[in-house]
Amino acid sequence: MNAPANGTNAPAKRRMPTLFIPHGGGPCFFMEPPPQSPELWDRMAQYLRGIAQSIDQSIHAKPRAMLVISAHWEMPQPTVMTSPSPSLSFDYHGFPEHTYRLRYPAAGSPALAQQVRDLLREAGIGSAEDAVRGFDHGVFVPLLLMYPQAEIPIVQLSLQAGLDPAVHLAIGQALAPLREQGVLIVGSGMSYHNLRHFFDNREAGNAAASAFDEWLADAVCDPDLDVRTQKLRDWSQAPGARAAHPREEHLLPLMVSAGAARGDRGVRDYSDKLIGKAISGFRFG
Repeated sequence: MNAPANGTNAPAKRRMPTLFIPHGGGPCFFMEPPPQSPELWDRMAQYLRGIAQSIDQSIHAKPRAMLVISAHWEMPQPTVMTSPSPSLSFDYHGFPEHTYRLRYPAAGSPALAQQVRDLLREAGIGSAEDAVRGFDHGVFVPLLLMYPQAEIPIVQLSLQAGLDPAVHLAIGQALAPLREQGVLIVGSGMSYHNLRHFFDNREAGNAAASAFDEWLADAVCDPDLDVRTQKLRDWSQAPGARAAHPREEHLLPLMVSAGAARGDRGVRDYSDKLIGKAISGFRFG
């Protein structure tokens, strides 16, 4: 039997939820918004800042560790970061100089990384590890708002190249036991990610984004696990799907979170429009 991620034999008080959060654009929460949209990121930032309290109030426990799946890391096999003290990877370009001096000194967890690999192996899923890579902005930018004290150990898990939704649902299913040990599983992406049309505020693009957002909320919140899973596997057939995601890397973290949820029903706990584009966040459990 695998040991809990914190290395003790004490059971977790409560099963952690799983999340799919929007992480915004680059270091958006730490710079001036565009003058034409001065409140662009305010509601998303408020949502992210409220997550820790929401979890504490609902299950009366703080995560012992976090496993974060970011849209900004793809590898041939699911790959875990194993450094005990990860650096930051400033994988954005052209932003103000001060945004390259952000700090998030959270510890890693080699023990949790190994447990992730063990669970994947038991499910017949190959994996790899990386001892050098740092947290990308899909991790440290939202977590600076969610858990600003950086006191919770974090392991980052990559997407698998090919971006097959069924594969990522299966990865999540394999990792579900971590929740019983106090590990918060966080998928970090965006429910809408079409940078070519994000800022144009055209009616057709906004309507397509809204159509996909409503379909996605309906799929995630479906009370029938089998129906939810099938809908998410077939997401690309949804209304507005390819208008919202010309490439699906920002949606795939949701599949891991949904897979790890198993029978827990999803709820949409964040809903907003950014320059006319509908954006959502979800929680399971």
